[in-house]
Amino acid sequence: MRSRNGAAGAPAAGAGGPAGTGTGVRAGARARGRDAAGAGAPAAPPGGRATGRPGAGPSRERGAEAAPAPPRRGRASLHPGAWWLWSLGLGTAATRTTNPLLLALLIAAAGYVVATHRSASPWSRSYAAFAKLAVAVLLVRLAFTVALGSPVPGTHVLLTLPEIPLPHWAQGIRLGGRVTAEALLFAGYNGLKLATLLICVGAANALASPARLLKSLPGALYEVGVAVVVALTFAPHLIADVQRLRAARRLRGRPDRGVRGLLQVGLPVLEGALERSVALAAAMDARGYGRTAQVPARVRRTTTALTLGGLLGVCAGTYGLLTAEGGTYGVPVLCAGAAAALAGLRLGGRRSPRTRYRPDPWGVRAWLVAGSGAGVAALLTLAAVRDPDALHPGVVPLVAPTLPLWPAAAVLLALLPAFVVPKPVEEPS
Repeated sequence: MRSRNGAAGAPAAGAGGPAGTGTGVRAGARARGRDAAGAGAPAAPPGGRATGRPGAGPSRERGAEAAPAPPRRGRASLHPGAWWLWSLGLGTAATRTTNPLLLALLIAAAGYVVATHRSASPWSRSYAAFAKLAVAVLLVRLAFTVALGSPVPGTHVLLTLPEIPLPHWAQGIRLGGRVTAEALLFAGYNGLKLATLLICVGAANALASPARLLKSLPGALYEVGVAVVVALTFAPHLIADVQRLRAARRLRGRPDRGVRGLLQVGLPVLEGALERSVALAAAMDARGYGRTAQVPARVRRTTTALTLGGLLGVCAGTYGLLTAEGGTYGVPVLCAGAAAALAGLRLGGRRSPRTRYRPDPWGVRAWLVAGSGAGVAALLTLAAVRDPDALHPGVVPLVAPTLPLWPAAAVLLALLPAFVVPKPVEEPS
C-alpha cells in the first residue's frame, strides 16, 4: 500500500520529497495549489519576494477588489432636531403674515433646501405628498367660500350662484349667492398661510430621520417619543406603499387610477400597515419597551411635582405674555416654569435607562440651522408688530400686495442650511 501511494504521489511531488512518504503527497498538493493560484498572475522575481507593486502578485489584486470604505456618517449628517427647529421656525413665521409674496418666499426656501439635502430614504419622499395636501387645502378653502359665502363685504361681484333658502335656525349660513373678488382673495390669503404650514412640516419630515430623532429624545420622553415618531412615519410609509403597489399594477397592465384602482390598492396597503404594526409590536417587546428601572418614591414625587409645576408655570407665563396686565410677571414665570419642567424631565429619565449607540452630535451646523429658523420667526414677528399693513395686505378695498424689503430679506435667511450643511452622501449601489 505504501509503494502504491508513493508512486501515485511521486510525480506530483517532484523534487519535494522521496517517493512513498506522506511529505511528498502533501508537497505535491501544495505545488498544485501554487500552480493553480499563480496561473493568472505574474511570477515573483527570482530569488526574492513579491514587491507588492501593481501586477506583482495576487495579494494586491485582492486588495484592489475589496469594497471601498463607507463614507463617514458624521460629515454629512445633521442632528434631526435641528431640521425640526428650522421648519418650526418657518412655520411660526408663516403664521405672522398673510402676504402671499412672503408666503411664496417661505415655500420656495423650504422647497430649495429639501431639493438639495433630502436623501433617498423612503420617508424623504413625503414632501411631494405634503405639497399636494397643501394645494388641496387651498382649493377646499376657496370652494367653501364660493359655496357657503364669506362675511367679508365686497363690491366686485365675479358671479352669482343660485341661492338655496335655509330654515330660520340656520341663519348666518347661506348656500350660493354672490361671489365677490374680495371674499375669494381673503380666503386665498388664509388658505395659503395654512398651506405654507403644511409644507414646512413636510420639509421636516423629508429632511429629518424619524429613527434618529427618537434616539435623541431624553429618557423621560421616550415612550411619548415612540408614539409621536410612529405617527409621523405613518404618512411616509403609506405613500411608499401606495407608490410601490401602483407601480406593480402598471407593470401587470392593470389600472392604477380612478375609483377602481384606489379600491384595489387600498386593501394591500391596509394589510401592509397591519403587518408593520405587528412587527413593530414584536420588536418593541423584544427590546424591553415599557420596562422601567426601580426609582425611590421620593425621586418619583419630586419628578412629578417639578414636571407639573413647570408646565403650569409655562402656561401662566405664556398667558402673561399674551395679556397686557401680565407683562411684568410673564417672562419670569415662563423662565421659572421652563427650568422646573426641564429638571423634572432630567429626573424622570432615570426611570428609563437606555444607552445610545453613536449619538448624533449637536455641532456648529446644527446651531446655524436651528438659529436660521428661529431668526426668520423672530424677524417676521417683529415686522408684524412694526408694520402690520405690509404683512397683512387689505382686501377691502382691493389693493395689490407689495413685497416689504427687510421682511423679505429675513425670509431669505431660511436658505442658510443649503450652504452650511453638506449634501447627503449616497450609499454606493
